[in-house]
Amino acid sequence: MTLLPSTTRAVDLRVEPIDEILDRVERSLQTRLERNTLVRKRRSVGARTNRDSWVRVERRGIDRIGVQGWNGTECAARLKGIAQPAWQGSVVWRDQDEHVMWRADETDLLPGAPIGTAVLSDDPKLSDEWWQAFNTTLDALASQHTTRIATPDTVTITQAVVTESVRSTFAGDFDTTVERWVPAHADLNWANMTAPTFCLFDWEDWGNAPRGLDSASLWGSSLAVPALADRVRQERRHDFESRDGKLMTLFVCSKILGPHAHPEDPRLRPARRMAGLILHRVRTGEHWSEEGPGLGFG
Repeated sequence: MTLLPSTTRAVDLRVEPIDEILDRVERSLQTRLERNTLVRKRRSVGARTNRDSWVRVERRGIDRIGVQGWNGTECAARLKGIAQPAWQGSVVWRDQDEHVMWRADETDLLPGAPIGTAVLSDDPKLSDEWWQAFNTTLDALASQHTTRIATPDTVTITQAVVTESVRSTFAGDFDTTVERWVPAHADLNWANMTAPTFCLFDWEDWGNAPRGLDSASLWGSSLAVPALADRVRQERRHDFESRDGKLMTLFVCSKILGPHAHPEDPRLRPARRMAGLILHRVRTGEHWSEEGPGLGFG
């Protein structure tokens, strides 16, 4: 079957009427959603059920669903040593009126509340035990094997995507070749982790990605709180010191500093400074994988 060109309507589920969608999810999963617990985001909604589980519903354009399908949460259930809510089941269907698909995944309840929004403005003051559990999960994830390819922001990450993003923001003829690809969550931010007990959720986009993508993404989400950004760099130092970690830092900075940058974004200045430090060392012939003055931690 040949799919028609995408005519996906831009939709914000925070304001879009969704009662019919929620009714269908309830019928399919044979449960009742507690509507007073509904959490609405731009492209997903979630709610507690009457059997003490959580259901997350996402709308995605068919052109954003690659050949590997759209079962990240289901596939993530096979990962070992990961602090995540247990997956119970799902339902997927194609919209009859638009070029989109819907997916609802039911999981166990989270062990705590989400830490905050994707980008934090205040220090969450996480415990050393939290950081230890965080590191254990990220290290365990990177050590595993998958054929999935990560889709950060629903875009499949490739060498071409990395090169285009970095070079469209930062001038210079420097090598942007990724050396090592490892499994990554690919949507690692403060809205997808819990505290005081660590748990990582929303696994729709996970898959192989350049080493350091998750660490750099969380650092970018922390830049409005300098001490928190420094802590992320300290905890994931082995990622940031690697060649690919520096490349992913530039990749994340390109997202912050690119054409859609908001002039009042508090992350602009620290992102610009870090990108400048990395690029200066690359352009002056220093090796990507060396740690030196100006790129320290703390």
